[in-house]
Amino acid sequence: MLWVLLIVVALVAVYGIATYNSFVRLSSQVDEAFATMDVYLKKRYDLIPNLVEVVKKYAAHEADTLTSVVEARNAAMGANGMAAREQAEAQLTTGLKSVFAIAESYPELRSSDNYAALQEQLTTTEEDIASARKYYNAVVKNLNSKLMMFPASFIAGTFGFQPREFFMVSAPEERENVKVQL
Repeated sequence: MLWVLLIVVALVAVYGIATYNSFVRLSSQVDEAFATMDVYLKKRYDLIPNLVEVVKKYAAHEADTLTSVVEARNAAMGANGMAAREQAEAQLTTGLKSVFAIAESYPELRSSDNYAALQEQLTTTEEDIASARKYYNAVVKNLNSKLMMFPASFIAGTFGFQPREFFMVSAPEERENVKVQL
């Protein structure tokens, strides 16, 4: 009888240790995914002033729009917390769309090699950000799911593991379909 009790206690201990370690691994994956996304966002922030300067040369009277994009960039860089960051990123994305709309009005700007190179880099960076967000949200889903599963939820609560927030699009215009007019 004593052996059975010792075996049960050992199995519970092994399960507890394994579950704790899986929470640590998942939390580390979430942190790593956010850090990766943050690198791409920083790259985006670094490209924006260059893009704005190139556009300024061709569209001097669009200064208000360009200034608002720089302000949105600075707000996004300084945002604290997931909700603030999501909102700032949505405003920045909207501002970038305005810059590209301005560029459409200036054929000489669109044909500029500097503008084309910056636009290509920004497009690639936006794709990288989208992929990083997708990965981040996937690992957050894995962590949050495990936190809610029985009996792992007891271990999570005991050691203070908390659910993480998804990085979601918060601007309503981001969720609308793109309108194509021919």
